[in-house]
Amino acid sequence: MLAYARDRRRFFLFGRPRRVTAETHRQRAEVLLESLLTLGPTFIKLGQLLSTRPDVLPPAYIDVLSALQDRVPPAAWADAKVVLEGELGPVEERFAEFDTEAISGASLGQVYRGRLDDGTEVAVKVRRPSVEELVEADLRVIRWSMPLLLYFVDDARAFSLENLADEFAKTIREEMDYEREATMLEEIRANFTDDDRYRIPSVIDSHSSARVLTMEYVGGTKITDVETLEAKGIDRGRLAENLQRSYMQMIVDDGVFHADPHPGNLAVTDDGRIVFYDFGMSGRVDEYVQEKIVEFYIAVANQDIDAILDALIAIGTLSPDADRGMMAEVMELAIQDARGEDIEQYRVQQIVGQVEDSIYEFPLRLPKNLALVLRVATVVEGVCVTLDPDFDFISTATSYLTEEGYREESIRRYLEASGDQLRHSASSIVRVPPKAERLLDRADRDDLYVRVDVEDSRGNFDKLAKRLVYGLLLTMGLFSMGVLYALEAPEASIVAAIFSAAITLLLYRSFRKPRSLQAKPQFTRQNLRQRRREE
Repeated sequence: MLAYARDRRRFFLFGRPRRVTAETHRQRAEVLLESLLTLGPTFIKLGQLLSTRPDVLPPAYIDVLSALQDRVPPAAWADAKVVLEGELGPVEERFAEFDTEAISGASLGQVYRGRLDDGTEVAVKVRRPSVEELVEADLRVIRWSMPLLLYFVDDARAFSLENLADEFAKTIREEMDYEREATMLEEIRANFTDDDRYRIPSVIDSHSSARVLTMEYVGGTKITDVETLEAKGIDRGRLAENLQRSYMQMIVDDGVFHADPHPGNLAVTDDGRIVFYDFGMSGRVDEYVQEKIVEFYIAVANQDIDAILDALIAIGTLSPDADRGMMAEVMELAIQDARGEDIEQYRVQQIVGQVEDSIYEFPLRLPKNLALVLRVATVVEGVCVTLDPDFDFISTATSYLTEEGYREESIRRYLEASGDQLRHSASSIVRVPPKAERLLDRADRDDLYVRVDVEDSRGNFDKLAKRLVYGLLLTMGLFSMGVLYALEAPEASIVAAIFSAAITLLLYRSFRKPRSLQAKPQFTRQNLRQRRREE
């Protein structure tokens, strides 16, 4: 935290913000990564959430923390058995068979295989023993330390950090609630019931509770195991397209989505169906955000920079006061880089990556619901490119939006808005001449008054008033210090000196100029090629 604060200011109490190199950021991010792993489950989850928040951390931190996997050694079976039997009863009575060797271990829970009396193969997810107390203690530490960190950062970063702290506490408590996970799983499963391209396990309600979740066991090949998929004759290009379409449906149409699509949570059956695992991290998208996401995708497909910026402003990511010209250049460069050598090829991960880089440098904010959507978009695109190096994310998204009628609806709304604007313009043309005539008549009779209001959106008058007050106080302090020193009252003169020094510091800070935004050459094709070589 102190290193982060040091990066934001030259000194802890005063001084201008300073810049540090990407190498320094990366070194500190690696130290942070090791600290998170050492601190345990809660902080591992915190690191994963931070990896989706480029409005809080620099790009180097995001790159390092993105590699943080939620995989830790499982707890001893004896401890897990206490939790399982406390929720469901004796294992021997509830299951015909139960393998006490965990097949998966995560920071908050672990998964076992078993079989019910009717022969159903199941996967049993058990919450880690005593993890609730540990999480609550860690959350208290985070809440206690957050005000200290907020003191050293600017207002925009403070807003993001407070938002992040609230979001994290809510997210981790939701992920520990297996009843909520079961509800989300069943809702998403119902949305894909009639689609034979996907396979989502069903919940066994009779063997599930708030701390235990029993699901139908569905096996498959890990989705990034390209060699095995190739050997089984599965069309990887079609698989990538189906994966992308599934998340488009969840986010754009259904409004509820699986938010942790890393390769460990995705598999493929022998007949080419995509299997989804682990719905602990899942989210919802309201209709307004869905509409803006659609507008964003269509704008990117049409290379309409103004429409892209309008969508970002409407969704709350870009400040309305931001320099549109500068941000337009950023987006144009991002899209040019996304094309690569093939002018028809788009890479949404590269576009989002470029925007992520700019979020830390420009006055942007990332709403918490959009953070999960952003993470889903980047991770899914990475999996799709692993399956098919020539996969075109934007083309698939555009085709989906066209098939579902979103592009036609967008055109229809544009035509309606244009028609309304035309009618208003025609009405204004009729109303303007009489008003202009009345105005000229008043001017001719010397009966025209003009009222001028001065707007001070930057608070210049407040700053001037503060400086005058500080100046008067400083004069009084210096005068008092001189008088007290002449009267041989050293203790009182020291107090006056300290008071004068404090006022001098406040006066100095009132004259400090805010740092101007500077565009960094982060979007050059050389940087993009270098990233590809490193990958």
